[in-house]
Amino acid sequence: MLIVRKLRLQRGWSQAELAEFSGLSVRTIQRIEKGEKPGLESLKSLAAVFDLEVGDFQEENVMMGNYGVSSEEKRAMKYVEKLKGFYRHLFIYILVVAGQFAINFATNPDYIWAKWTALGWGIGVMIHGLNAFEVFKVFGPDWEKRQVEKRLGRKL
Repeated sequence: MLIVRKLRLQRGWSQAELAEFSGLSVRTIQRIEKGEKPGLESLKSLAAVFDLEVGDFQEENVMMGNYGVSSEEKRAMKYVEKLKGFYRHLFIYILVVAGQFAINFATNPDYIWAKWTALGWGIGVMIHGLNAFEVFKVFGPDWEKRQVEKRLGRKL
């Protein structure tokens, strides 16, 4: 339910803070924000925290736009998730490669084998970054929209 994420972000809360306020686990908050349907007790807890009625989380209210998430907001949230994934990937890459170079220099400084891992994985990190920052928008939202309209036989 993206509505939970939107309400949380509007208040400037982290998932951990929302979990603390609602009495739910962080994992439950993560699942709900990723689209898993919450149970009635979870809905009651969230409604109390956001000062809403349980019915406000029903699909009809979200669809009618009462508390809904616009397509622009969904795209922005998706973009931020992609960036977060890239930065996490980059951080792990730096830690692992630095560790491998340390091991390499400590065990066999005559042959630098860690460069191969750094090179191979580095190419993957670079491609991930290009995708995350949408450098090449070949198959972006505009392309998708054109293809849907084309499939439906509509002119843009």
